Amino acid sequence: MTADRAGGVQSLERAFDLLERMADQGGEVGLSELSAGSGLPLPTIHRLMRTLVACGYVRQQPNRRYALGPRLIRLGEGASRLLGTWARPYLAELVEATGETANMALLDGDEVVYVAQVPSRHSMRMFTEVGRRVLPHSTGVGKALLAAVPPQEVRALLARTGMPAATERTITEPDAFLAELAHIREMGYAVDDSEQEIGVRCLAVTVPDSPTAAAISISGPAGRVTEAATDKIVPVLHEVAGRLAIALSSNGTASPTS
Repeated sequence: MTADRAGGVQSLERAFDLLERMADQGGEVGLSELSAGSGLPLPTIHRLMRTLVACGYVRQQPNRRYALGPRLIRLGEGASRLLGTWARPYLAELVEATGETANMALLDGDEVVYVAQVPSRHSMRMFTEVGRRVLPHSTGVGKALLAAVPPQEVRALLARTGMPAATERTITEPDAFLAELAHIREMGYAVDDSEQEIGVRCLAVTVPDSPTAAAISISGPAGRVTEAATDKIVPVLHEVAGRLAIALSSNGTASPTS
């Protein structure tokens, strides 16, 4: 590799690292924060940020801080659609193994967005429209995702969204919800027991080490997704989530059955 090519690759790696760090810090940072976190000298960071600003991937705020730019939105939307496409074979395995509808969802800001679904073959089955956005406190996928978020950040999210009751079983108190998240961390999975829709039960787990916070779930009538069924379904969810995680980090070389 020539010196010019090596330098170009290094600059590209550094630019993506800065974008990741900006996202981790809420989307807006100062140069000194980026320098402290990345270990790069300020002139290097300034040069990279100028390039990202010129390309529209970063914008400079009136306060001189830098924020993620609007051009990233199109890339993110496209990646989300592809993420759902990649997940579908794994969701199909869940349907085959459990008989229930399988879903994949992401945490996008303060909401959960469903990016993929494979329906059950039962005549009585659950259906959630891909692209649907819901508040996370009343869903299995939302609770699974928030269980991995620091409690103070969960409280801040709940303060922004409120905790409206979707059903009479929805948890609507922050302290009770945080206790539920602690229980989820102990169990290793989340349950929506008629909290989003009466008569519907959902089991969810996170996709470990996913490039973006993601969870998969199965949902079905409470009469089928019983406590006894839970003991059989949860290990399947974890096994499929683990293989999906490998596929998402393998640059497309893994297959559902590998």
